[in-house]
Amino acid sequence: MPAGLPIEVLVVDDDPNVARINAAYVTKVPGFRVAGTARTAADALLFLRTHPVDLVLLDHYLPDESGLSLLKRLRGHGVEAEVIMVTAARDTATVRAAQRHGALQYIVKPFTFAHLRGKLDGYAALRHTLARAPVAGATQETVDRIFGAAAAPPAAETLPKGHSVLTADLVREVLCSARSALSAQEVAARCGLSRQTAQRYLKLLEGAGLVRRRLRHGETGRPVHLYYWTGPAS
Repeated sequence: MPAGLPIEVLVVDDDPNVARINAAYVTKVPGFRVAGTARTAADALLFLRTHPVDLVLLDHYLPDESGLSLLKRLRGHGVEAEVIMVTAARDTATVRAAQRHGALQYIVKPFTFAHLRGKLDGYAALRHTLARAPVAGATQETVDRIFGAAAAPPAAETLPKGHSVLTADLVREVLCSARSALSAQEVAARCGLSRQTAQRYLKLLEGAGLVRRRLRHGETGRPVHLYYWTGPAS
């Protein structure tokens, strides 16, 4: 993964207006470049065979073949690009099948630019983590970062009631800047929050796959939960 090269993206959507909007969104994210667009599964596969890309934004409802069917066939055709499904299909069966067949993320239409950018930033962080990971002998922390880096920080519209994006960002910044895992009490002290509030946000971020937790066993007293960031770098 050469440093400095843009992440090449293919946008696949049968609606030319939607494809144009999605492509414009991608172009606005630093480090990403739209390599092309396709309106059918056949066109997408033909493009990918002749123009290798890093990432495909794939709609499910295509005129000649479903996006899910194309996703299942890509590896058999030697296409190694990662796939983020971008579709109005929201039934559980389709979502689970997309995950099972290797989709990196799943975005339900309609969505905001901020939501797509979060997913793209998560993918960029995943590439960065993979580029730095040793070829053999990865530590558990490295593995956790690889599996967690594809997640994106929660957007305002996805936060539970009573949670603030600013507070979530504050907790993220504290964890990202820490040289080691922190306890909830340490996070609270550095953020200027109560311990209970810090725990609420740590639980939220952990549920989003952005924070990992482990136990520290001391000589006396009960074990302490320590938290560390595994999502996109700040």
